[in-house]
Amino acid sequence: MSTAGSKKSSSALQVGVQKFGRFLSGMVLPNIGAFIAWGLITALFIPTGYFPNVELAKFVDPMINYLLPLLIAYTGGKMVHESRGAVIGSIAAMGVIVGTAIPMFMGAMIMGPLAAWLLKKFDKMIQSKIKSGFEMLVNNFSLGILGAILAILAFFIIGPTVEGISNVLSRGVQSLINSGLIPLVNILIEPGKILFLNNAINHGVLTPIGLQDVKEHGKSILFMLESNPGPGFGILLAYMFAGRGIAKQSASGAAIIHFFGGIHEIYFPYVMMNPRLILAAIAGGVTGSFTFTILDAGLVGSPSPGSIFAYMAMAPKGGFLVAMSGVITATLASFIVAYLLLKTSKKTEEDDLEEATAMVRERKAIGTNPPPAQAAGSAATTNEKTKADIQKIVFACDAGMGSSAMGASMLRKKFQQAGVSVTVINKAINEIPLDADIVITQKQLTDRARLRAPNAEHIAIDNFMKSPAYDELVTRLS
Repeated sequence: MSTAGSKKSSSALQVGVQKFGRFLSGMVLPNIGAFIAWGLITALFIPTGYFPNVELAKFVDPMINYLLPLLIAYTGGKMVHESRGAVIGSIAAMGVIVGTAIPMFMGAMIMGPLAAWLLKKFDKMIQSKIKSGFEMLVNNFSLGILGAILAILAFFIIGPTVEGISNVLSRGVQSLINSGLIPLVNILIEPGKILFLNNAINHGVLTPIGLQDVKEHGKSILFMLESNPGPGFGILLAYMFAGRGIAKQSASGAAIIHFFGGIHEIYFPYVMMNPRLILAAIAGGVTGSFTFTILDAGLVGSPSPGSIFAYMAMAPKGGFLVAMSGVITATLASFIVAYLLLKTSKKTEEDDLEEATAMVRERKAIGTNPPPAQAAGSAATTNEKTKADIQKIVFACDAGMGSSAMGASMLRKKFQQAGVSVTVINKAINEIPLDADIVITQKQLTDRARLRAPNAEHIAIDNFMKSPAYDELVTRLS
């Protein structure tokens, strides 16, 4: 195979993995608040919790067995076929929930989208054949009948199959834990994070198995493997002391956002600009996980976003210092390795953070059709509206929780300082409201945003952290 063909095949594989990963995490991320609620109730009120309470502890099992899987199935179905997909996804997921004895997150991730997809195909097939006046009757009965059939099939086939797979995976993970080999998993996790598979790894793989582990042991180390802020924090600290140019100047702000805000994506460009630093991330991840292993650490729920505050909030009673120790050792290990690598770097010109940031955006948005290239930091605008027409501005990204939230917060503050009264919100790109007047996205995602909100003005920017589009909007609407 030629070099060009090999690169094309590798790129296609990366596209497929990233799309699948984004789809998996897209089912979990909108429901993280529910996971945190369950984690807090568990940490506080179970018999080994901070404030044991027999009555309030009754929340724990119904939430993990019914509420959380149903929310995942509902969200997955909605991603495929709007509200009808959400409803039938929830119905079908009840089959795997009732038919098994473990929390059925993997089953919900399968049945929610699958049921919605089948209903979507059925709706498309019969849409032109329904007589006028019978639309509601046919739609309701088709959803109900198909949903009941899928729930029964899930009860007898999908549920037991997924339960068997889950048990095998759980035993495998437990074997790694018992043998002390769990830190080696970070050799795969840390490079995966840089490729923007962090949400897929954490919420698509580790969280479902970890929640089952919590039910059996009261805590799980799996919640700590990907979410540990130490490796990224150590790399940013190294840039503060040994970096050059704009990378060094911006590292302190990025470190605060990463460690306290929990947005790990912000340190990925710093690794991309010097790929050798992946060794520092791996060193930090392995060291932190090794510390967790020897100290028998674990969390009661998935800390999301990966802020140190969320991390500590999920620590079980008596586990605060143990959890913190792994973060500290991970930070030290990644800092030492990154510092040495930066100091021995042969590159003499100023590090190009903008170029590295663009590389990260390209990897994150790979598979989309980007508009014509713009100069770094510039913004491309289409369908421009007048000042009187603008009442709501929406920042959109894949999950609607990370970079778009930062951009919305920055613009909101600028509007407040300038006395501009316009609503500014952040949403997932698939949830952009129809009444949005302006939609702001990274330029690789703008085409997808146009399909969702064709009547809105669309502003494509390079970087949510800083863009001249913000000041231009302030001037334009003042």
